Amino acid sequence: MRAARRAGRGREVLVCALLSVVLVAVFAGTVCFSGRSVAPGEVLQAIGGGGNRATYYLVVELRLPRALTGVLIGLSFGLAGAVFQTLLRNPLASPDVIGISAGASAAAVVASVTLGVGGAAMSLSALGGALLAATLIYLLAWRRGVTGQRLVLIGVGVAAALTSVVSHTMTRSSAVVAQEARVWLTGSLNGRTWEQVGPLLIAVAVLFPLTALAARPLGALQLGDDAASGLGTRVERSRLALIGCAVALTGTATAAAGPVGFVAFVSGPIARQLLGRSTPALVPSALVGAVIVLVADLVAQHGLGPNQFPVGLVTSMIGAPYLLWLLARANRGGRGG
Repeated sequence: MRAARRAGRGREVLVCALLSVVLVAVFAGTVCFSGRSVAPGEVLQAIGGGGNRATYYLVVELRLPRALTGVLIGLSFGLAGAVFQTLLRNPLASPDVIGISAGASAAAVVASVTLGVGGAAMSLSALGGALLAATLIYLLAWRRGVTGQRLVLIGVGVAAALTSVVSHTMTRSSAVVAQEARVWLTGSLNGRTWEQVGPLLIAVAVLFPLTALAARPLGALQLGDDAASGLGTRVERSRLALIGCAVALTGTATAAAGPVGFVAFVSGPIARQLLGRSTPALVPSALVGAVIVLVADLVAQHGLGPNQFPVGLVTSMIGAPYLLWLLARANRGGRGG
């Protein structure tokens, strides 16, 4: 058993190292070669405050905040999705499937269209909407405890209701406002600035350690409530702490770039495939999420013709077929209802 555990930890370290190398390479490529090429030496000069003014503006004001925002939201969505899927033992238990992202989107759109707010106020609205949606879903799913299947089903229903709120709000707004909201709802890194990077970086720096602490009893929780209680785990307190961290990660990421679809949904399964096991893979899932967002953003900028598209369009092209395949596999196994 000790040898198996050491081998598992060794493979996880190796996978995390390889994913980190890929992430750094994609990040460097995004900053250096996204559009007009800039030599790595010129990039370092611009970051240090040197070089010519045009290069400084291109690298420091345009590319760096966009790439950093992509990394941070990818880490957040990837970790949040892995927490939900592992905790609830359901591959569909992703924040963009069970209504958490829909709550953030609904609150942000209502605040933007109805109240005319933007910037930090809109971000706070998205975070508040995610928290309210999660609270509502949890209360509706509570029946002397919470099971993954019930929470997913209720979350899908709440997501549908919140989506109708978004549609109703947008139909009553002007064409210009509706178009801006539609781009944000798709999930976009266009126009990201240091104004979004700062709060998101602080949130990640606070929430990642909190999630790591809250995830300590995650292995016991995977065994079921009775088994976890028998092992001395405070089930409801631990579950609420983990859900709270995952919801906060989802809300802050959504506030920064909109609900970038399916990143949280596919990051966990990809990470577990890389590890070759079904145990919690929180750190690899976060790294996979960051890689997915950066690669998808590069494709959205340069791989779909002369026009730039929102990054959420590309991630949805990846995630939607996976969702259909997952549902088809469940039906073939007699678990689809």
